[in-house]
Amino acid sequence: MDEFILEGLKKLLPLAPGINGKDEYFNSAVLVLLMFMGGEYHFVFEKRAAQIRQAGEICFPGGKFDPERDADYQEAAVRETEEELGAKAEKIKVIGPLDTVISTTGTTVDAFLGVLDVDGLENLKINTAEVERIFTIPVAYFEKNEPEIYQVTLEVHPSYINQSGEEVITFPAKELGLPDRYHRQWGNVQSNIYVYRVDDVTIWGITARLIRDVAVKIRSLGGTKGKTISSGQKKKE
Repeated sequence: MDEFILEGLKKLLPLAPGINGKDEYFNSAVLVLLMFMGGEYHFVFEKRAAQIRQAGEICFPGGKFDPERDADYQEAAVRETEEELGAKAEKIKVIGPLDTVISTTGTTVDAFLGVLDVDGLENLKINTAEVERIFTIPVAYFEKNEPEIYQVTLEVHPSYINQSGEEVITFPAKELGLPDRYHRQWGNVQSNIYVYRVDDVTIWGITARLIRDVAVKIRSLGGTKGKTISSGQKKKE
């Protein structure tokens, strides 16, 4: 490698660090959606329809990033919100991005904070093929209540047993000459699972993690009372 190559590499380096190997994940985008109603901001949640992936779970609107339809992840989040809630794009104000979540199940979630400018949920026409129902919970609830925290154990398995009872080696550690500890499952990493139980619903996983992120940011500002969320709307006393 010479100086010419080094200079070329410098030009190819990203302006901001990204996620190495992101194209190997299931890439999705969600809108952490707020709505002003009853004198305060609420989060808008969906319960997934029974016939789709993650059926019955509580989440924010969002879905798979489609490079043929979406210019970027924000556009994907807004498009999915339009499709799932029947909301028009001009009624959605994106405040800005949140940190990307990398799940332990091979998914990346690029999340954005947004405000939905409609008078009530009855003005939305949900896509029942994807959404069973929608509901809101005041943001203040999550400011005041911390999530429950549980842990799961993550291990790496270089092989698995198929339906015929045969071992299928997916990572030939022994053949590669790696130390014995990699010839069988390794790792014992604890991963946090956040859970909010509100009335008759359980909100957990990535959705709960995103809520907690927003709630922590709000608390660092002293709460939402009387504050503006860059949308032209202001919480009333």
